[in-house]
Amino acid sequence: MEKSTIKTPLRKLRRRRTKRSWKLKQKLKLAWKSIKIRVRSHLPNFLSTKKRLTHMKSRNQEQELAQTARRICKISNDATNSLAYLLQLPKYSASDFLDRGDMMTPAASPRENISKAWRELHGSKNWENLLDPLHPWLRREITKYGEFVESVYDSLDFDPLSEFCGSCRYNRNKLFEELGLTRHGYKVTKYIYAMSHVDVPQWFLRSSLGETWSKDSNWMGFVAVSGDRESLRIGRRDIVVAWRGTVTPTEWFMDLRTSKEPFDCKSEHGKNVVKVQSGFFSIYNSKSELTRYNKESASEQTMEEVKRLMKFFTDRGEEVSLTVTGHSLGGALALMNAYEAARDVPELSGNVSVISFGAPRVGNLAFKERMNSLGVKVLRVVNKQDIVPKLPGIVFNKVLNKLNPITSRLSWVYRHVGTQLKLDVFSSPYIKQDSDLAGCHNLEVYLHVLDGFHRKKSGFRVNARRDVASVNKSTDMLLDHLRIPECWYQVAHKGLILNKQTGRWVKPVRAPEDIPSPLSTGPRPIYSL
Repeated sequence: MEKSTIKTPLRKLRRRRTKRSWKLKQKLKLAWKSIKIRVRSHLPNFLSTKKRLTHMKSRNQEQELAQTARRICKISNDATNSLAYLLQLPKYSASDFLDRGDMMTPAASPRENISKAWRELHGSKNWENLLDPLHPWLRREITKYGEFVESVYDSLDFDPLSEFCGSCRYNRNKLFEELGLTRHGYKVTKYIYAMSHVDVPQWFLRSSLGETWSKDSNWMGFVAVSGDRESLRIGRRDIVVAWRGTVTPTEWFMDLRTSKEPFDCKSEHGKNVVKVQSGFFSIYNSKSELTRYNKESASEQTMEEVKRLMKFFTDRGEEVSLTVTGHSLGGALALMNAYEAARDVPELSGNVSVISFGAPRVGNLAFKERMNSLGVKVLRVVNKQDIVPKLPGIVFNKVLNKLNPITSRLSWVYRHVGTQLKLDVFSSPYIKQDSDLAGCHNLEVYLHVLDGFHRKKSGFRVNARRDVASVNKSTDMLLDHLRIPECWYQVAHKGLILNKQTGRWVKPVRAPEDIPSPLSTGPRPIYSL
């Protein structure tokens, strides 16, 4: 009995030593693997010199590390924090945002020639087998169109003390140059204005001054067309219409009325009249002879320019596509715009697509079916934490969806159109996990998460290239240790400049070419594109 009582503690002690030694070896092995992957992912030209290491291989390595970490964490809870830190790949620090000139990694990936696959990327097969996993060519094309919409927000004058509040700060010829988007190879041909004196005035910007550029209109977007070089790369001449949303908080959507207006009285799908939400319809179709900028509605301005460009390029024997893109409210306007273009421009048959970000529901079942019959392809990019795509009728429509066999044919229920690409904001290792959900509707947040998305069941891409600092343009979503200021995108000195002769801070006078013009500039030489 005495012998056994003496040996029992020694056996336990040996087991504990062996167990500790094994756990330590596993931790060191896991840490070493993590360090090697992190170093390799940041080496310049690593992927080009090591072609055999594909994206899928690096993703598999990351998943193996995660599984090993989970096994070890089950054995030893004290290792959780350090292991979780090591496995956050990729990982930026504040020093990564210091300007190092040409030594810094480019914020965009090289773009391949997609001329042979452009129809599939444009949605001819409803993006089948391209979304999960997300094809890198499609990711870059979606990001391109999202940056066009972002350019409308970035160049909008939203200062209520400015006499040009609600207009674009630049003329159309230098918009992309001022915002660094000339790399996309497109040229703006026309600006679009919408009436602000409609039944939803809180959706628009107004100057608090008495004398303004317009008391009735807001700048809503533009029409652009691809240049010769870009057209060769993408395999066709691409006309783009970009629509912005609102710059007010997303709470205005909560007051969105569920009433509908007939959108296409000439067309009935079955026994049902095509109808859309009344506020969207009012913005898209309102006009007045008493205004300077909206003697024609936003619909008429856009369709006039699309038809002009279409005729110009088809007369030259070129194949033309139309891509309509928008965010939030702009996504709703994009759907109506694509509907009209597919209906009224038969030469575009089969070549009309919509790329929307965080767009709400727009119309009834007849609207959805008519869009499908017109051959319009719609890709809806949606953050699952964003409430706007669930509107109008967030509660009512949710209940009806559960009763789908009964309610699927009800004509007065709002319907989404097209294919959905669903993202998760909190999949990004750079986003605060306790972020305000209102920020999940921000377009820059959408583009950031899109850049990191590979497939539903995988984490954030290791080789995501888009600038992370852009997330905080108008939000406070990034982790604090990155030291990126919140809402940092603004006009220097809030629009004031120093007059060095008098020493006074004054408001600059806009250059004559940057003052909004309601006049049509007529046919323009597009040969230089």
